[in-house]
Amino acid sequence: MEASSCSKAEPFALQVLGDSMQPEFMDGVVIVVDPEGVIRDGCYVVALDMKDEYTFRQYREYDEKHYLVPLNDLYETEEFKGPTHIKGVVVQQAGKRRKDRRFY
Repeated sequence: MEASSCSKAEPFALQVLGDSMQPEFMDGVVIVVDPEGVIRDGCYVVALDMKDEYTFRQYREYDEKHYLVPLNDLYETEEFKGPTHIKGVVVQQAGKRRKDRRFY
């Protein structure tokens, strides 16, 4: 039997590791990421940072520059290459879908 794989367009789940996105996303919570989600200022994303490592942050755009912002003030905001480096938008967490999906 052949192993099946997910299409690049299918939503996938990830587990949050660490405290950089607290208090909204606690360590260990599961998030659902939509690779074809609408990217807007303020949404939560999985993206490639400037070190080409995957990270989970809030996407912000200001003065035509793009930033990955942690919710925990102990971590620094990073400028990054922009929407082409976003791999998906968070649409759900821990079995709860927000009524207002403006952010995830």
